[in-house]
Amino acid sequence: MRPYPFTAVVGMQDLRLALVLSAISPAIGGVLVRGEKGTAKSTMVRALAGLLPGVEVVDGCRFSCDPASPDPACPDGPHPAGAKSHGRPARLVELPVGAAEDRVVGSLNLERALGEGVTDYQPGLLAAAHRGLLYVDEVNLLHDHLVDTLLDAAAMGRATVEREGVSVSHAARFVLIGTMNPEEGELRPQLLDRFGLTVEVASSRDPEQRVEVVRRRLAYESDPDSFAAGYAESDAALAAEIQAAQRLLPSVALTDDALRQIAGVCASFEVDGMRADIVTARTAVAHAAWSGRDEVTTEDIRVAARLALPHRRRRNPFDAPGIDSDQLDQVLEDAQPPAEPDRGPEDDGPGPGSGAEPPEQGPAPEGNAPQPETGGEPGGSGEQRTVGAGAPYRAKLFTVSGTGEGAHGRRSRAITDNGRTIGVRPSSARDGRPHLLATVRAAAPHQRARGRAGAGLELRPRDLRFALREGREGNLVLFCVDASGSMGARARMREVKAAVLSLLLDAYQRRDKVGLVTFRNAEADLALPPTISVEAAASRLEALPTGGRTPLAEGLLKAAHVLRVESIRDPRRRPLLVVVTDGRATSGADAVARAQAAAGLLAGTGAASVVMDCESGRMRLGLAAELAARLGGEHVPLGEVAADALANEVRARTGKAA
Repeated sequence: MRPYPFTAVVGMQDLRLALVLSAISPAIGGVLVRGEKGTAKSTMVRALAGLLPGVEVVDGCRFSCDPASPDPACPDGPHPAGAKSHGRPARLVELPVGAAEDRVVGSLNLERALGEGVTDYQPGLLAAAHRGLLYVDEVNLLHDHLVDTLLDAAAMGRATVEREGVSVSHAARFVLIGTMNPEEGELRPQLLDRFGLTVEVASSRDPEQRVEVVRRRLAYESDPDSFAAGYAESDAALAAEIQAAQRLLPSVALTDDALRQIAGVCASFEVDGMRADIVTARTAVAHAAWSGRDEVTTEDIRVAARLALPHRRRRNPFDAPGIDSDQLDQVLEDAQPPAEPDRGPEDDGPGPGSGAEPPEQGPAPEGNAPQPETGGEPGGSGEQRTVGAGAPYRAKLFTVSGTGEGAHGRRSRAITDNGRTIGVRPSSARDGRPHLLATVRAAAPHQRARGRAGAGLELRPRDLRFALREGREGNLVLFCVDASGSMGARARMREVKAAVLSLLLDAYQRRDKVGLVTFRNAEADLALPPTISVEAAASRLEALPTGGRTPLAEGLLKAAHVLRVESIRDPRRRPLLVVVTDGRATSGADAVARAQAAAGLLAGTGAASVVMDCESGRMRLGLAAELAARLGGEHVPLGEVAADALANEVRARTGKAA
């Protein structure tokens, strides 16, 4: 089936522009596309490959060397001058989420290396993507070390493999494009910074535009060839404009005045490091070339800043991404050179007939708007109120005991693909690199029987040994939050939300999956199904109303149900249940007995649990501690959730500032 035409995609102007600019200047560093599912992210990326000019490659070179300028360190080289070559289209290489490191960077044929004494390097996906596109869907679900490897190669233009005493290096210049759904979790800020540009995409709310999207998609699925033929001319025109911009790019002037404007913008938004300045400058130059100008203008810088800075500005993990357009315009105006030569009307469109205009509006304002507090007093009548959370702090670390085999993270001990080596194991279905010394030791006693005594080492599959590594895993952290009237005192609920928000921040940093169950009045609700997006959990927590009686049994039973379902969906991710309550049970007949029975049921599942005790006042019943005992979990008073709670208490008593 022919790919969907690039110019047939409706709307998505920011994404069009970012992809085109990265194609013009791969040195920008690629594009990260953030958006909800079903917003044509993958469709546009795959369509972009058809717009790129073809490449000429040396015959027989697995690393796609350019015959006009071959890589002197090419593992298949050296290539002589005038080597035979052939043309082929630019490649779009897709990296699957479950790919192992060997598949990405390439691997050494261990059997040939040990048995024949030759270095047989098998190229990976980075070599295949050289001089083309490397597309990573769901990039936020990749292991961090793989993302680091990709971004290092994209930045350096080379991939290096150093393993078992063998060093191989080859050219790897490609346009890196990653897509992600923020609801499934964020990339670490250090990794976000390595992407050149970022674009937020969302489905249109305009009925006419949505109708046109459906109309075109149905027409494409009915007859892909005829549909693509209808847009062949516009795609060809856009491809020609990209090639023209690539030819103009080296001659575009970046003046000192333009550099001062770029520096002023980056400093104003308090971005860390100098990568933002460099990427903004490269993007402004590419936009000038795309617009047919030979000198960077203020408009080029404005467009570049909107694409290069949103993911780099300093923000808290739960703040909304984006930059303030009014602030950007003010900074550009203040940094305007005093004697800038007159120019004609600004060309807001980046190219004739392409439909890839620069963004009309900046991204959403930064920060999350606080939820208003509503009237009404907590109690048994069902009245509710909403109280905002206090500021988060560094939370105490809670872990799951034992050793798991879950997703890579930073919370509990686990057997992982990365970490310190604690032993070796025989060949198995688990991914990993062979342990060279252990493999040789396993094969050595059998060489005489194999007729290889003194004649080299014969290696067989059963001889392979793999490193057994211990690292850290991410867990499922399920919050079960009491939102009843007994929790609804304004100051206490603000403190409770601050503590849970702090634990969510900790979960974000430790790469956990999180879920949120709330209970009040006579029932429990799954406010947030388990997800990697702690931002979604923080948003639901902020808007959580309180009031009514306390259906503790229903909350615990709902939590047990969620844990049971998740154990089927994601069996390797061990759960940690955090129950936030004062321990009261006041809703329904035999409320206390039913709550005790539900706690016993949860304890029988073996799930690790923590009870965050929210009881306050002089007269305390100790119900939360009893609940923790029945769950077989840890009891933690609300004031001890902070990692430095004891230090703060000592400072307070000695009169020193916390």
